Amino acid sequence: MKNTIHWLGAGLSSIPGIKRLAQGQYPLIVWNRSLSKAQLTLAGIEDENSKPVKVQQLDWKTLEETINKGDVVVSMLPATKHIEVAQLCLAKNAHFVSSSYISPEMAALNEQAKAAELSFVNEVGLDPGLDHLLAHLLVDDYQNSESFSTDNQLSFRSYCGGFPKVANDFKYKFSWSPLGVLKALKSPAKWLKNGVAATSQAPWEALSDYTIALSEGNETFQAYPNRDSLPFLQQYGFKENWKVDEFVRGTLRLEGWSTAWQYLFDEIAELAASDKSADEIEQRLTVISQELEQKYSYDDNEPDRVVLSVDLVAKNAGKEVWHKSYLLDAYGNGQGQAMARLVSIPVSLAIESVLANNSPIGVSAAPHQPKAIQPWLTELGNLGEEFHLKDHLAD
Repeated sequence: MKNTIHWLGAGLSSIPGIKRLAQGQYPLIVWNRSLSKAQLTLAGIEDENSKPVKVQQLDWKTLEETINKGDVVVSMLPATKHIEVAQLCLAKNAHFVSSSYISPEMAALNEQAKAAELSFVNEVGLDPGLDHLLAHLLVDDYQNSESFSTDNQLSFRSYCGGFPKVANDFKYKFSWSPLGVLKALKSPAKWLKNGVAATSQAPWEALSDYTIALSEGNETFQAYPNRDSLPFLQQYGFKENWKVDEFVRGTLRLEGWSTAWQYLFDEIAELAASDKSADEIEQRLTVISQELEQKYSYDDNEPDRVVLSVDLVAKNAGKEVWHKSYLLDAYGNGQGQAMARLVSIPVSLAIESVLANNSPIGVSAAPHQPKAIQPWLTELGNLGEEFHLKDHLAD
C-alpha cells in the first residue's frame, strides 16, 4: 500500500501544489481548520488527470489516528505550528515537509529524526527554497570555473519579492497575512558589507535601490536585507578562506514602496519605542492588519508578480573575472498566482523526493547538489516557470 500525503492547511498559496499532487500516484488528504472553506477553495481543481481530493477538518486527534508509518505530513500552517506537527511525525514515524525556515527548535529535532530514519525537509518554497537552489548552482558553477581563485573578492546578492502585476498606490498587495508582514518589519537583519557584518533593526534603516536587467530592460526596485544572512554562507558552500566582500539575502519591493508605507513605518517604530505591553502591541498590529487586508488584498483572478534575482560576482584587482546570475520574473496566470505556484509546487517536489527516498534523513533544507537540483528546475520549467541564467561577462 502506498504511503499517504497529509497536507495541513488549504490556503490559496497551497492550491497549485495540491493540484499537482492530486495528479500523482500517492493518496492525498488535505486537512484544514475550516472544512467548508477548504472544500470551497479546492472545488473544481480536479481534471481528467486528477483523482478526487479528500478533505478533512483538522482535528489533532483524528489526524494522529490517521497517520501511518512512512506517510508524509506537510505543514502549511502558521510557522508557530511546525514544531507541534514535527513532534507528531516523530511519534508516528512519519516524514515532515515545510516551506518555512529551519527554526532552532526544528534543528534540535535533527538527531531524533535521524535515529528514526525520517526526513524532515524545510525551506523548500520560494524564499527560502528556490533561492537556495539557484545559489547552490551559482556557487558550484563558480567553484568549477577557470576563474576560481581564493584571491578573488566575492559579492553575493539574493533578492526576492512579490507584488501586484499592475502597481497600485500602496505598491503592494497581500498574498498572505498582513499581520505576518507587519511583524517582519520589526525583524532585525544581518549581512556582510565591505567584508564585515552589518546590522539593521528595521527594513527602512537599510533600504537601497537595486536595478535588475529584465528581458524588457532594466527595472529599479527597492531592496533591504532580510533576517540573518550569515548562516547561509556555510549553507551555500562558501569556504572560510574565500574573501567575501558582500553577502546578502533580502527582499524586493516596487519603486516607491517606502514612501507609500511611511505611515506604517512610523507607527511601528512608535509602538516599539512605547511602554505598551506585548499584548497591547499585538492588538494594535492586528487591527492594522485587518484594515490592510480589507484595502489591499488581491481581487479574484488579479495577477500578481514574483521577481527572484540571485547574483554572484568574483573580482580580482578590482576587475570582474566571473559574474553570473539567475532571474525569475513570474506572473499570475490560469495555473494560479505566481506566489502560490512558486511556494507550493516546490513543496510538492520535496514531498515526492521524500517518498522516492531521495531526501536526506534528519532535518535538512532544499537540495544543494546540482544533480538533485536540476530535476526540480526541469519540472518547474515544464510547468511554465522560466529561470534565466545570464553570464554578464559573455555579453
